[in-house]
Amino acid sequence: MSKHNILLGRSGEDLAVEFLKKSGYKILARNYRNYTGEIDIIARDKEIIVFAEVKTRTSDKCGFPAEAVGSFKQRQISRTAVIYLKENNLLHKSARFDIISVLCLPQNEKIDLIKNAFELDKKFIY
Repeated sequence: MSKHNILLGRSGEDLAVEFLKKSGYKILARNYRNYTGEIDIIARDKEIIVFAEVKTRTSDKCGFPAEAVGSFKQRQISRTAVIYLKENNLLHKSARFDIISVLCLPQNEKIDLIKNAFELDKKFIY
């Protein structure tokens, strides 16, 4: 991955965190990693644990950012989320998977939050 893409992704995640904070979310973790993968942002929205994947682009000519979260990435996030919930004794809590789409245009940024963007893969329910 190029340095430009890394910086763009980090910038998009920073914008997403600020957006979530302004929306009343409490940020629990950023760039959480375990042996199954990574989750960009883990937050709490009232009593719901939110696992958020952030996708950042500079244009929509190749599609909207959220379209880049395919089934493989969803399964990876599901596995990683279950481990996070187990490690933190949160399996009894409600959880959801959101996608935050950040479009960095020359004149401004456009941030879209897609709540409940996908379901937990049934293979990972304990």
